[in-house]
Amino acid sequence: MKKFLLFILLSLVFLLTLSNISHAFSLITDDTELNWYFVNRESGKTPEAPKESIDFLREYDAYYVGDTDSKVLYLTFDQGYENGNTNKILDILKEEKVPAAFFVVKPYIKTEKNIVKRMVEEGHLVCNHSSHHPSMATILDNEKFGKEFTEVEEEFKTLTGIDMPKYFRPPMGKYSKNSLKKTKALGYKTIFWSFAYKDWLVDNQPKEDYAIKKILNGVHPGAIILLHSVSDTNTKILKTVITELRKEGYEFKSLKDLPE
Repeated sequence: MKKFLLFILLSLVFLLTLSNISHAFSLITDDTELNWYFVNRESGKTPEAPKESIDFLREYDAYYVGDTDSKVLYLTFDQGYENGNTNKILDILKEEKVPAAFFVVKPYIKTEKNIVKRMVEEGHLVCNHSSHHPSMATILDNEKFGKEFTEVEEEFKTLTGIDMPKYFRPPMGKYSKNSLKKTKALGYKTIFWSFAYKDWLVDNQPKEDYAIKKILNGVHPGAIILLHSVSDTNTKILKTVITELRKEGYEFKSLKDLPE
């Protein structure tokens, strides 16, 4: 009798949980602000994408991984502001012949002209991270939405004389179904990530050994890696990480090599 009652109780809990999940998903609209995350599996396996958006990521040219059948990695950096590390990072990338993508906001282009020019000259992608770093999901006016892209594009072309590559990283990882749809309509691919760690707090940097272990254990075939160049730790460990990942058989590719 006790086992039967326990079974009934567990069944009710399960049904209530399913009901709550179903209710939560029913509240999500095309304009609901979502936060990017991924669910880790065992080491070396592709993380799972958010359940609330996995069904429409591909439809709107949104990537969080690349070629998961090959041991390739895509190295990306978010550039909100300069902390004295980017030239050192570029030195390492040049020495190791590793391509990277740098997602920049408009003020970064205006204040760090020489660094941006160097990125381009050395074959890296300088990509769009918005003009003012807002949550794109909250901008419902199409004209204002578009300006977050075009203001960066115009600043970049004025500086370099070339068009900005059409890759976009949503600030803070915030997005909606409609923001992805509008981003695609502007000709962009949205680039999320399948690996990141808490590296952006300049006054609370992770220990080097911890960061190396975290990255080596977190990558997988096709990983899009997000790092922040304001991190002193990332700068110190980058060469070691590249060397160790190559020992494991990985190669680094450009976002231009993402599978269609």
